[in-house]
Amino acid sequence: MKRLEVLTLFPGLISPFLEEGLIAKAIGEGLLDITTVALRDYGLGKHRTVDDEPYGGGAGMVLRPEPVFSAVRERQAHHAKSGQEMHRILLTPQGRPFDQATAHRLAGMAAVVMLMCGRYEGFDERIRTGLADEEISLGDFVILGGEVAAMAMIEAISRLVPGVLGNPESAREESFADGRLEYPQYTRPPEFEGMRVPDVLLSGHHAEIQRWRGEQANQRTAQRRPDLARKSKPEQG
Repeated sequence: MKRLEVLTLFPGLISPFLEEGLIAKAIGEGLLDITTVALRDYGLGKHRTVDDEPYGGGAGMVLRPEPVFSAVRERQAHHAKSGQEMHRILLTPQGRPFDQATAHRLAGMAAVVMLMCGRYEGFDERIRTGLADEEISLGDFVILGGEVAAMAMIEAISRLVPGVLGNPESAREESFADGRLEYPQYTRPPEFEGMRVPDVLLSGHHAEIQRWRGEQANQRTAQRRPDLARKSKPEQG
């Protein structure tokens, strides 16, 4: 079973996502265990305060360290009782961009993966330096909070857990699985509005089909993502 946790101010954003599709099915089958942890439950005082104005001035509010440290430490203690460690990920635009290799690494971890979602102007720096094992960004853009990033990462990680996908070949022959974009896919009908399925896919010659798919993957990667093509191109000695 793969265990993930999402620390968030808005668990209501995450809960419906966990109740649909393959994620819900995998949870029901015991392949995934995904828990939301409400940061507000660890807030300070009568009003459960989790943020405050930034020292030095500036726009917006900053998440205070005390609620985040309290929440994470409580969850660590909970998992320690069953002998599990926790890998703590801060979701922030300042993190390393998330990619398929990272999804594979996190899917293979024995530790519980906690995704810590920011809001407002972000985290007090002491959360970053004193609590996070790593920082991850969904990309070079800014969104309202980390919840959307967390859901995207949960999908990418979960589909790599054995048994979550109905056909394990799906994860082996897709975009980024081998550093390239996936080849074009077709289904019935063989012709639609003058657009035909390539003859090779109808031929039944599996070796020719595999060769065509490899060529198409190379061409598509070179045309659409030359950065990936450069990475996968072998160096000349």
